[in-house]
Amino acid sequence: MKKITISITAISLFLFSCSNTFNEKSKQKTETVTQEEHQHNDEMQTIELNNGEKWKVDANMITHIRNTENDIISFSTIEQKDHKSLVEKLQSNIDLLTSNCTIKGKAHDELHKWLLPYIDLVKEPSEAKDETEAAKEFEIIQTSFTTFNQYFQ
Repeated sequence: MKKITISITAISLFLFSCSNTFNEKSKQKTETVTQEEHQHNDEMQTIELNNGEKWKVDANMITHIRNTENDIISFSTIEQKDHKSLVEKLQSNIDLLTSNCTIKGKAHDELHKWLLPYIDLVKEPSEAKDETEAAKEFEIIQTSFTTFNQYFQ
């Protein structure tokens, strides 16, 4: 239940930070999207390319994504793994990314298909029961960035 509440909160925060208007119609739409994401949060939606090309992510957003990717690469090379510390760094970058959301249209929608599952993944290593489970969760996060780089630039 705690996981669901955190996921819904993160999704809502991201959706609201990407919008400049908060009228009743957009609020209803956000609630519908949040409910749909909640119901399908274990299934990753298929990301589409932009007519066969990678989607361009705005410069102010890609900076935070690349910082996150660099943190993940650095973490993979160290021997003494502190997953809690990594999760804090990743969450900080998520917060910066979502607060600087300026991407619009179809690119925005496609980015959400990657970002929303990624936000859920970030919490997993700190909730792991042991180091082996945390390491597996970290590998899934690494794979998520492989997916990101296939569809976005």
